[in-house]
Amino acid sequence: MEIYIFTIFPEMFTGIINASILKRAQEKQLITVKLIDFRAYAPSKHQNVDDSPFGGGAGMVLKPEPIYYAMESVLGDIQNFPGKILLMSPQGEQFEQKMAWELAQEKRVAFICGHYEGFDERVRFLADKEISIGDYVLTGGEIPAMVVIDAVCRLLPGVLGESQSPLFDSFYDGLLEYPQYTRPREFRGLTVPEILLSGNHAAIKKWRHKEALRRTLQRRPDLLQKRDLSLQEQELLSELKHEAEKK
Repeated sequence: MEIYIFTIFPEMFTGIINASILKRAQEKQLITVKLIDFRAYAPSKHQNVDDSPFGGGAGMVLKPEPIYYAMESVLGDIQNFPGKILLMSPQGEQFEQKMAWELAQEKRVAFICGHYEGFDERVRFLADKEISIGDYVLTGGEIPAMVVIDAVCRLLPGVLGESQSPLFDSFYDGLLEYPQYTRPREFRGLTVPEILLSGNHAAIKKWRHKEALRRTLQRRPDLLQKRDLSLQEQELLSELKHEAEKK
């Protein structure tokens, strides 16, 4: 996957793209990341990328020209870009795992990172989709872009050490992930559930499914309302509710 990041703060990305999974993905040539400082494309003598808003108001607004010129210079004909152009914005569609899987199917993805009080409305015409990572406001679109890049890249074939790893993440199938344990078997009075030591893979699978349902019911019941529950899941939820009533 080719990733293009248009920002006035490219240095913010050097840590995340040069460490851990994203670093290894680049070393394996599974992804390439290109950082483009659109300040360099500003037409003014002092390379101004922002200006005060028409009509008055507090703060500064990103100008359209530097972003347009940068993207056209790097990507060519924007209308025929063979990938997705994403604008990070608190007004965008909420980012979820389903969207991460959809974006992971793309060969090229470009990110536009706003800053200051926002961007000129005409910048929106460059994007295929606007994305928000939550109902709060950050200083700029750089951190949201990092979140999306990390979530998408870990789904690409070969990026993670275990090819099945993403299949057991929280939200993959609409549930939170079941509890995980490793050595030691006992630590400060807290022990590993015996079922995980039994070697009975069918029983372990059922236990994990039930615990995923339990955790989702306790922490994110809204996810269950969106889910088309199987007969087995309905039975497991009935067991969980009965257990809760007994306590």
